[in-house]
Amino acid sequence: MVGPISEAERDAGNRKIKLVLLAIVTVSPPLIALQFDPSPVQLLAALGGGLLLGLAVVWYLGRLAAEFSGGRRRPGRRR
Repeated sequence: MVGPISEAERDAGNRKIKLVLLAIVTVSPPLIALQFDPSPVQLLAALGGGLLLGLAVVWYLGRLAAEFSGGRRRPGRRR
């Protein structure tokens, strides 16, 4: 029988989801820019902008998830 998920497994899963979401949002602008034959500088700017946008999205969704989960962490859980 399957037991409840441990805190370590939950944290590892959340970390993986955040990294995948960050990667998807980061590479999207450069891939779109490739349609317009950008210079290397423009491609790097699109990558940097995508990274900043990805960080903002991951931060926002983390805050939003905290609101829906009550905004409080369980006792004994590290911040």
